[in-house]
Amino acid sequence: MRKTLLTGVLAAGALITLGGAGPAPARQACFWTSQADGFTAPDDHTVFVRVGVREVYRLDLMGACPNIQWNNGIGLESRPGSSICSAMEATIISHGPTGPERCAVSQMSRLTPAEIAALPKRSRP
Repeated sequence: MRKTLLTGVLAAGALITLGGAGPAPARQACFWTSQADGFTAPDDHTVFVRVGVREVYRLDLMGACPNIQWNNGIGLESRPGSSICSAMEATIISHGPTGPERCAVSQMSRLTPAEIAALPKRSRP
């Protein structure tokens, strides 16, 4: 089952990529929450987010987000009017038994095509 991101009321805009050649700038690319198209959560500390057709970002959470693996939808929040370029700018919102749970992101990285291909099938968003 494909899982979706709830981003309707969050920041919107266009994709921003950083210029330059080589792998380092590509791994530092930014994205808007409105371009996130799906997610997987292989454990309660990790979320993989699909952005567009080919990009996948890994978001490592600061602590356990206990219900994230079982949710069919999550929210991805950024600072108002801001694209997500670093972990400090992103928060995952998961629905728990007592209501929304906000899960802070500690690290964010854009995966290379080889890293995406190496993910187990169940972990690919």
